[in-house]
Amino acid sequence: MAEKQWTEEKVRVGDTELVIVKGGKGKALLILHGELGWPGWMPWNSELAKDRALLTPIHPGFGKTAMADWIMSIRDLAGFYQRYVREQKLGPVDVLGHSLGGWVAAEMAAANPAQFRKMILVAPAGIRPPQGEIMDMFTVTARVYLTRGAADPQKPDFTKLFGGEQTPEQYEAWEEARAETARLAWEPYMFNPSLPHLLEGIDGLPTMLLWGKQDPVVPLSAAEVYQRSIKGAKVVTIDNCGHYPGVEQPAEFLKQVRAFLG
Repeated sequence: MAEKQWTEEKVRVGDTELVIVKGGKGKALLILHGELGWPGWMPWNSELAKDRALLTPIHPGFGKTAMADWIMSIRDLAGFYQRYVREQKLGPVDVLGHSLGGWVAAEMAAANPAQFRKMILVAPAGIRPPQGEIMDMFTVTARVYLTRGAADPQKPDFTKLFGGEQTPEQYEAWEEARAETARLAWEPYMFNPSLPHLLEGIDGLPTMLLWGKQDPVVPLSAAEVYQRSIKGAKVVTIDNCGHYPGVEQPAEFLKQVRAFLG
């Protein structure tokens, strides 16, 4: 049996006991998961953990971290994580956020860019795409949402992680995550109209916007708005890839992440 590469730690942030998944060694990398919760320790986590200390908090209300009833929006959640970064003396820390987690990171950066050293936003929600719409996750099941989000859901890397029979535990975790996402990001759905304007205040924060070219969940056109709003941000696209670059194209994903973080 392979040795477990990660551990769980509980950290107090105000009245909330935040569960952190920790693994690896070296300079810290804060990872903010997406709207379906923490998907588990992925192969790309194992690779990055060879030279980075990965810190992945489980968002309040997304499973192992209990809901904080005062957190009523993504901006509230961003403020919560700013306190976590400050109290744990992590800043300036590198951050990687995916989808809803990318939106959280963007809100954090808009409020205080100095808390980050470098920022990677992987297909972040948070901005209304000028062309296309963010996929509605509540008109389908979580499994269908995941499958539709991939450019090729039959690829072995994808089916290995998200294929197979759904367990009751997995169903419950996804439904808890969907319920909390609805509470935080229902209206307007998965974006904040003021975010592009707030991001214009960021200066001197190296930012990479990493997107699958065929992303059907958050259309690539949103990357253009993010790039215009954050000074110096660069867009990197991955071909034959949907909403989950770390799963669908792990080699290219790791190459780009490592090159950017340095």
